[in-house]
Amino acid sequence: MKLIEQQNLTPRQIVAELDKYIIGQQKAKRSVSIALRNRWRRLKSDPEIRDEIIPNNILMIGPTGVGKTEIARRLAKLAGAPFIKVEASKFTEVGYVGRDVESMIRDLTDIAINMVKMEMQERVKGKAAEIVEEKILDILIPPVRKKKSTTSSTVDSKEVGFNPDKASDAELNERTRERFRDKLKNGELEDREIEIEVDSSKTPMMQVFGPQGMEEMGMNLQDMLGNLSGGRKKTKRTLPISEAREIMLDQEAEKLIDHEAAVQEALERVQNQGIVFIDEIDKVASDSSSSSKGSGEVSRQGVQRDLLPIVEGSTVNTKHGIVKTDHILFVGSGAFHVSKPSDLIPELQGRFPIRVELSSLTEEDFFNILTQPKNALTKQYQAMLQSEGVRVEFSEGAIREIAKIAAEVNQQVENIGARRLHTILSSLLEELLFAVPDDIQSGEIDIDREYVQNQLSGLAKDKDLSHYIL
Repeated sequence: MKLIEQQNLTPRQIVAELDKYIIGQQKAKRSVSIALRNRWRRLKSDPEIRDEIIPNNILMIGPTGVGKTEIARRLAKLAGAPFIKVEASKFTEVGYVGRDVESMIRDLTDIAINMVKMEMQERVKGKAAEIVEEKILDILIPPVRKKKSTTSSTVDSKEVGFNPDKASDAELNERTRERFRDKLKNGELEDREIEIEVDSSKTPMMQVFGPQGMEEMGMNLQDMLGNLSGGRKKTKRTLPISEAREIMLDQEAEKLIDHEAAVQEALERVQNQGIVFIDEIDKVASDSSSSSKGSGEVSRQGVQRDLLPIVEGSTVNTKHGIVKTDHILFVGSGAFHVSKPSDLIPELQGRFPIRVELSSLTEEDFFNILTQPKNALTKQYQAMLQSEGVRVEFSEGAIREIAKIAAEVNQQVENIGARRLHTILSSLLEELLFAVPDDIQSGEIDIDREYVQNQLSGLAKDKDLSHYIL
């Protein structure tokens, strides 16, 4: 709840943020921005009616590669909300071998707990850094435990007011530690190697497929086995101080946080802010045009029936506690090429009242996708080649030619939306990416329309060869 109050964005501001990464699809952006703002409105409403306000789940309908998943992912990131993407086709009806639908809520809870713990660790990083500094000093200059007959040779005997011959071992030790502390702060000891204890990351993995509840039982068995073996084993590693400090910082921050409070905050955040994106929901819809009713039809309807109580609002047992799904926002997504939204069972249809149709991408959309977003593909390739000392510039004509070819190939072969740009750009820059840095160590390279045509136009025009850039 805290994050929703902090990220007090209006629907218009939410759309403006989404515009930085996603081109077009204004209807979908408006719908999700209203859904996100409604959560803030609900938390600010009268407590007597707050629990009665349920989220309006959204069903996104549109071909692949037009931005359905990206809209939901960016929305969750914008809200700082626990988010999970699942595929409806991976779930099975209760009683069959496979994942039951409740596992999506258990996974979402795990994500939320990790998110909250990371935030808490950030808050205690300062205190953890002080502890780590002391521990590194203890390794470099161990504290005095008993009297020694010799004095430390590292102490400057010329210091005014200090006589090393008369000083105690503890005083000599402390002065030496202070000198090393200054060296640590100045970065003079970063490459010096020290031996530290780290938690072993090797934990037995166990996953149980079976009837409802068995999967959760498998997780509990894993915890029990971990406890029987004495918890996490520690191993010793010799690392430079620069690397050891990062590992020790994570370990100390983990010890400083209140794990019980983290779990409670995560459960609350899942229940009030969680977003579940159910992709390929059309794959569990029965095809109305098909007259045959095989076992697949039964299985698909079974998944829908199992999804229904989760989306409607029910309680799910997780190893961290009970999670109520009443106020989790569910976003369904599917191309619905073969089946239609009306092929879903009526009860499930009713739980996705907001339906948004996303349009196919045009040539102009492709041009905007390559130029406007913060993470545009052209900018990604420029950044990668810049790391090798090669500066690449795309002319406007080149980008328009790429957009034109992408639109043509999508029309002739298969419409895979913006994902087509990945295949086309990788084919376009294949020779260049291979030549750097062996043949081209540095310099500037301008990619113009003619270069694009030479590299790609033959493939795009020849239908027999066009499948090579799928």
